[in-house]
Amino acid sequence: DATLGRAKFRVRGDTLEVQPAGEETILRVEFFGDEVERIAEVDPLTGEILAERNEMTIYPATHYVTPADKLAEAIRDIEVEMEGRCRELEATGKVLEAARLRQRTTFDLEMMREVGFCSGIENYSRHLSRREPGSRPWTLLDYFPADWLLVVDESHMSIPQVVGMYKNDRSRKEILVDFGFRLPSALDNRPLTFEEFETSVRQAIYVSATPGSYERERADKVVQQLIRPTGVVDPHITVLPTKGQIDDLLERIQGRVKKKERVIVTTLTKRMAEELSSYLEEAGIRVRYLHSEIDTLERIEILRDLRLGVFDVIVGINLLREGIDLPEVTLVAILDADKEGFLRSAWALIQTVGRAARNTGGEVVFYADKMTDSMKTAISETDRRRAIQEQWNIDHGITATTISKPIRDLNDRLKSVAEKADTYAGGKRGGALSEVGRSEIEKLVKQLEAQMKIASKALEFERAAAIRDEIRMLRTAVLEEDAATAIERAAERAAREAQGGSRRGAPAKTAPQGIGAAAHTLVAPALDTAADWLPGLRDEHEEETGTIPDAGQPPAAEAPVRRRTWDPSVTPNVIKRRGERPKRRG
Repeated sequence: DATLGRAKFRVRGDTLEVQPAGEETILRVEFFGDEVERIAEVDPLTGEILAERNEMTIYPATHYVTPADKLAEAIRDIEVEMEGRCRELEATGKVLEAARLRQRTTFDLEMMREVGFCSGIENYSRHLSRREPGSRPWTLLDYFPADWLLVVDESHMSIPQVVGMYKNDRSRKEILVDFGFRLPSALDNRPLTFEEFETSVRQAIYVSATPGSYERERADKVVQQLIRPTGVVDPHITVLPTKGQIDDLLERIQGRVKKKERVIVTTLTKRMAEELSSYLEEAGIRVRYLHSEIDTLERIEILRDLRLGVFDVIVGINLLREGIDLPEVTLVAILDADKEGFLRSAWALIQTVGRAARNTGGEVVFYADKMTDSMKTAISETDRRRAIQEQWNIDHGITATTISKPIRDLNDRLKSVAEKADTYAGGKRGGALSEVGRSEIEKLVKQLEAQMKIASKALEFERAAAIRDEIRMLRTAVLEEDAATAIERAAERAAREAQGGSRRGAPAKTAPQGIGAAAHTLVAPALDTAADWLPGLRDEHEEETGTIPDAGQPPAAEAPVRRRTWDPSVTPNVIKRRGERPKRRG
């Protein structure tokens, strides 16, 4: 009852409030006895009724919601399977595995009886959905209409992934079943087999620059999108021997760097990529190494820095093929191009060659000692595509121009979406506040503060916290009331007060007349401590010998108060003061 968030409900008297997981508004159901009196859509912040409804649909917050009668049947079936599996394990001498399985399953069943679910409940999905052993699981594909269309991008990589999903899942779970961590029925919580996937797909479009044999054999029509509107042709491929390849590569890179162009180099092994990166860096080349341990967002940043010219060369293994569009790259070097395998197959070479097909000065170099079938296929296919584009350019009078592509930072776009503030009642957005006067913004802050207090009194702490964050955003980003500004203003105020001889506007204290010479005035150092204003309290930074002379005795010449060197880790040095320090008592 304290807070109401997504996928939760609240009951107060005869009123039921529900906030669905996928909605921003609250659905309020008002009862009169056993009858529904009104259904309303309510603003979660202000409580304002936005609309009235005749009906509403509330979906379950979890995928595995089972009616009580079916849940009871599923529990009985799970118990029967558990007992049979435990006897089977004990018969083969796997007593520990049997005990482990009985303990885990019994705990899960108790949780399902008490709260309706358990951790890892998806492993019992076959029993909960009342399916037969080995039957096909339900998927999203079953909810599409009969004439739905499937579009598979980079199909030469996607289709093998679908083929391997079932086998990978089963090989992992078979180990869990063998050692008593799962019941055999957990094997039926699985992806579709590729045959089941095929029967679910009625029509599909496979998109790939290098389609595999599966797509080519089953396609009714093959559409070749080879013509580029910019007229850029596929690059020429040069084959060079591996002897002296590093020196030749360095010379070519230096030539491209002078033209402010970018270079991509692919190797076969991680070690070779690291050593090549180190060698190029020692030679004065700005280079980065792109490897599989780099996450997706960091990879995007590296590729963006390459385009911006933060560095000129990028070295990688298998991450520089599909989906890389870098118009600034004019040279692609492939080391060990004659080593047949996954990384040097015909289609892998064609994909890598395509990275230099965005610039009119694109060039590709194969370093190889022999001509493999994959190299021949890649070279012939590239020549064929280049001939088609060249003929098109001649027929239509097109002059090839390098692709012009703006450099965008995906991370900034993701961050802007993640940090997008909600709209509150009273309602101005932070992005438009720069056009609003300071007084209007201050009024808005006061309105939000009032709403925050109302939400807090209503025990809506999450909303109150959200409004608080909005207020902070206004004060920090718009009004520039950040911590640094506040400290600076406090320092200025303290300096003005110090010049006036008092801290809070009180008259300055003077030494009594007639007591020897005039009281000696000590010049305050740059620090402002508690002992300066609280007489009798010794400063934590003051040495035992650091005393102040009595006002009745003339001080020794130039005898300042001895203090230790300031340690900013103890107390932040945030306020600096100039002026006269009031004399301490006693």
